[in-house]
Amino acid sequence: MKKRRLALLAAPLLLMAQAGKAEAGADCDRACLEGLGNAYLAALAAKDAAGLPLSAGARYTENGQTMALGDGMWASVTGVGPYRLHFSDVKTGETALFAEVEENGTRALLNLRLRVVDRKISEMEAIVAREDKRPLEASYDKPAFHAVVPPAKRSSRAELIRIADSYFEGIVQATGKLTPFHPDCIRFENGTQTTSSKAERYVGTLHAVGCQAQFDSGFSKFVTDVRERRFPIVDEERGLVYSIMFWDHRGNIPQVTLADGKVMKVPYPFTRPFTLMMGELFKIEEGKIRQIEAAHLAVPYKMPSGWVEKRP
Repeated sequence: MKKRRLALLAAPLLLMAQAGKAEAGADCDRACLEGLGNAYLAALAAKDAAGLPLSAGARYTENGQTMALGDGMWASVTGVGPYRLHFSDVKTGETALFAEVEENGTRALLNLRLRVVDRKISEMEAIVAREDKRPLEASYDKPAFHAVVPPAKRSSRAELIRIADSYFEGIVQATGKLTPFHPDCIRFENGTQTTSSKAERYVGTLHAVGCQAQFDSGFSKFVTDVRERRFPIVDEERGLVYSIMFWDHRGNIPQVTLADGKVMKVPYPFTRPFTLMMGELFKIEEGKIRQIEAAHLAVPYKMPSGWVEKRP
């Protein structure tokens, strides 16, 4: 039944892909950008990239590795699930999405960034979170990311980036004093709620408290750097900022003294050198971070994305 559900989803995606192709030639607005995102998912579900509107020299990376379309997840994917979260930056011609995919019976979370020039895809950057064994949450309804901010309450592009970047500074400096959090802030990582969670497995842990309380605890001292911070998508209309970055863990901090004086033993795998490659979407309301959606996976320590030095 599950396979049938995934297969049925591919049909409307293919129709959207055909509609997106027919529009090629004019400026690419939000509908156009998100249509190309759906076209990509349709091609992925069909394992056929031939119909995608690609520019000459279009580049694809998967988890930081350059490869040809048809390789990597294009070979292993067996379905595209119902979860879909689109967000776009009409000014820069960038669009991205989170989507559920299936690879030979195992679900994964795809975070995909596309750069569009003249209605053709010139860049494809995929982060595929396969390693997380936690289940994807049953509820995918996240209306905050789609809500339009009234014009009088919108933050500037520079201010939105500054607020998102303050999140990473708060992590590196292990403090809650730098980052403005909304009282109702929640975060999802790889499909699982990791703040204010009521899941039984998180009782008594930092996952059970809110964003502000987590940062105030000073827990993140074992994160040694958040580097190569990019902000390819900013949407002032919806108050969204999307960033791709790397969280380095040197692995030399076995325990952390929290703000309340308690000593926290740093769990594995954070006691070895490794890096988290991450795509993270922020919803910002009235200057405060309201909701966060992230996909991440472990990669070799200090690994670069390959995009910063390549991109013109």
